[in-house]
Amino acid sequence: MTDLPDRLSVDPDSAFHDADILAQGIGVRFKGEEKTNVEEYCISEGWVRLAVGNRVDRRGKALTVKLQGPVEVWVKGE
Repeated sequence: MTDLPDRLSVDPDSAFHDADILAQGIGVRFKGEEKTNVEEYCISEGWVRLAVGNRVDRRGKALTVKLQGPVEVWVKGE
């Protein structure tokens, strides 16, 4: 199994972005429910940043909301 980072972001401008890991397909479970709209997560701090619909800011980045709770991640297909 691939070691997944503690923090990962889908934003290419972020310091926590890793295209190779994202290409493998990452699954995220937040508070026991699988989420498909996760923009960023941090396992150790226990939060996810979720996209809010199709809304974007003036720079074209997705609007997000940060939620606290238990986070589990895995590589899809393993």
